[in-house]
Amino acid sequence: MSVYHTPVLLEESVNLLDVQPDGTYADLTFGGGGHSRHILSKLGDGGSLYGFDRDADTRANIPDDGRFHYVESNFRFMRGALRLRGVTAVDGVLADLGVSSHHFDATERGFSFRGEAPLDMRMNRRGGITAADVVNGYDNDRLARILSMYGELETTWKIAACIDRARKAHAIGTTAELVAAVAPCTPKKDEAKFLTKLFQALRIEVNGEMEALKMALEQSLKVLKPGGRLVVISYHSLEDRLVKNFMRSGNFEGRIEKDFYGRAAAPFEVLTRKAVVPSDEELARNPRSRSAKLRAAVKI
Repeated sequence: MSVYHTPVLLEESVNLLDVQPDGTYADLTFGGGGHSRHILSKLGDGGSLYGFDRDADTRANIPDDGRFHYVESNFRFMRGALRLRGVTAVDGVLADLGVSSHHFDATERGFSFRGEAPLDMRMNRRGGITAADVVNGYDNDRLARILSMYGELETTWKIAACIDRARKAHAIGTTAELVAAVAPCTPKKDEAKFLTKLFQALRIEVNGEMEALKMALEQSLKVLKPGGRLVVISYHSLEDRLVKNFMRSGNFEGRIEKDFYGRAAAPFEVLTRKAVVPSDEELARNPRSRSAKLRAAVKI
């Protein structure tokens, strides 16, 4: 049986969450349930954990534990989903923003450039745009913009032009067809890195990941009790910047507001002055953790 996902920075993240036996917690990215199970191991009989995931595949990983409550929802709706369940405040929020190994390994989902599959990339397959819709429907300027912003690729206008030439001949419907379309723009020396960034950019756009993260961070501030902890593992510099700025200042620009007396009015105390990264041992065990950065803060 294949492993759905190997949790990244497991001990470090749950330790920073500082789980209290009778506390209430939210795991915004349930996935394979690794982080949730570790949180449950530290909870007492009076504690509770709400695990969010929009991918119905994750239902197979639900632990048989009365303290765990599965919420099949995008974490951008965290506050409303918790209130529907009678929860108005929590002691901690954890989010691991990485894509589960399951999604990369399940070729038919279209997250990986290896093999051939429909160009889908939706976390929730019940609706929304697919990667094929983006690749075939966005104009060159819009394509180049998301490849630059979310993939941090260079000369994205050339890549967009390659895609445009291919789609004019016939619609790009599979991962292999996309790889072929960008072949003239793909550096032979760094082919895997280039394609990883390309597919990452499309996945972020398809799933609205940056907007969802902003909404989740803002709602975390509202639902956390004073002294509650926010713990986030990110994998992309844009994500990390949003998390870092929000924890530092309560906004996404990193702008420090001051009160009437000129004192900094930040809503959090940052626990991680520098991001925590995987150890050499973890990198050897799980190479997919290499870009992970962990940050944590306490609500004041």
